[in-house]
Amino acid sequence: ADIGDIVRGRDLFLGNTYESAQRDQLDKKLKEVFGKIHGGLSEEAKGHYKDPDKNYYQLREDWWTANRHTVWEAITCEAKTDDKYFRKTCCSGEWTDDKCRCKDKKTGKNDTDQVPAYFDYVPQYLR
Repeated sequence: ADIGDIVRGRDLFLGNTYESAQRDQLDKKLKEVFGKIHGGLSEEAKGHYKDPDKNYYQLREDWWTANRHTVWEAITCEAKTDDKYFRKTCCSGEWTDDKCRCKDKKTGKNDTDQVPAYFDYVPQYLR
């Protein structure tokens, strides 16, 4: 699973008993966090994100879409210049060797901070 799957409540990995208990605890915390976010929304938005089971899947999906870039920056902010993501992820087929970010082809700088998104639309069981 990746962070996006976990945030959106789509993580299929169960793991061993300990890992499963940790995932349950994390999911409970995420439900609490998104419950607080839901509580702070306007009445119209609350209606849009109405969830009788209080899983807030649509809110979680929309939050991830809006914030994934910031999450990726936070994860990679301490990456070293020669650190690499586990596979070639830049559109050019090159390694992300500049703080795990793809360089802009025109400037040669990593100012694009491109989030590797090729997994987002592949079902988790196929990754």
